[in-house]
Amino acid sequence: MTKTIRSFFNHEVGGAVEGCTILEKRVVIPPEPAERRRGVYDYVVNVPPLPAEARSGKTAKSRSSKAARPASAKEPAGSTRATPDEMGSVIRRISGR
Repeated sequence: MTKTIRSFFNHEVGGAVEGCTILEKRVVIPPEPAERRRGVYDYVVNVPPLPAEARSGKTAKSRSSKAARPASAKEPAGSTRATPDEMGSVIRRISGR
């Protein structure tokens, strides 16, 4: 399978971009050293096939992460924000002038 990747970096055909092998290179915007501007390049790359585990959308890590995490007795069920006592900091109020 192939896909197109746009990059500011100049790579050669046969090299690697984002872990994929470059098959074709196309210059979108040529570099201009006088203006200190990099070029923009499109690379058609060969994407390696995903392992069967990743294709199914479920990995062993994602399945076990929720089961392995115990429910904390310290956290209230519906609360997500910490109170000033829990944060352990001082809140100072500045009077209006």
